[in-house]
Amino acid sequence: MEGRVLVVEDDASIREVTALGLRRAGFRVDTAVDGRQALLTWRAHPVDAIVLDVMLPGLDGLEVCREIRRTSQVPILMLTARTDTLDVVVGLECGADDYLRKPFDLPELVARVRSVLRRASAPVGSHTITVGDLEIDPGGFVVRRDGREVTVTATEFRLLLELARRPGQVFTRELLLDLVWDHRFLGDSRLVDVAVQRLRAKVEDDPTHPRRIRTVRGVGYKLSTG
Repeated sequence: MEGRVLVVEDDASIREVTALGLRRAGFRVDTAVDGRQALLTWRAHPVDAIVLDVMLPGLDGLEVCREIRRTSQVPILMLTARTDTLDVVVGLECGADDYLRKPFDLPELVARVRSVLRRASAPVGSHTITVGDLEIDPGGFVVRRDGREVTVTATEFRLLLELARRPGQVFTRELLLDLVWDHRFLGDSRLVDVAVQRLRAKVEDDPTHPRRIRTVRGVGYKLSTG
């Protein structure tokens, strides 16, 4: 089996089709129809990933994502029918690892779920990488700053690991999308920008004036060795 996925969607037809598609792909699937049921189900039955609709009755998907992120780094793929860029960014800022717009094709959904699960698995290699006061331990899936553990999502960890493997090298957004998100053709550079923003909030002394994760205008990002 591929793993266990919680599908949170209030539209019955979308929920049933999504669950069926994931089951056919080899996943075990739990479902929830609203935000409160989602939290109850998630707490009662640990899952490997969550497919979470933004627009839910009562407790919406953004609130559910924030609540889950208080205690868990489980991979979250958000579904949205919204076209407003701000709504997508807010979802990512809440801690979602990826997002998919409705309507979507089931093969793409399955591919995205597998992608977030791969990012949550242990990276290849086990040697700790040290860049300045940052330590990235691939084997333990741990980031430390000045010896203190920093809580990061699987996606944030992957992003920092790729930057740390080649400190000082400039990575384009397109390359990071390929390396971290597996988005070779349908990627969205906002995924990179928001993940960098979240990482900076955790590893920089002053995220508004970053010293570690530097922006190279018109190109991308690099991890500074200074």
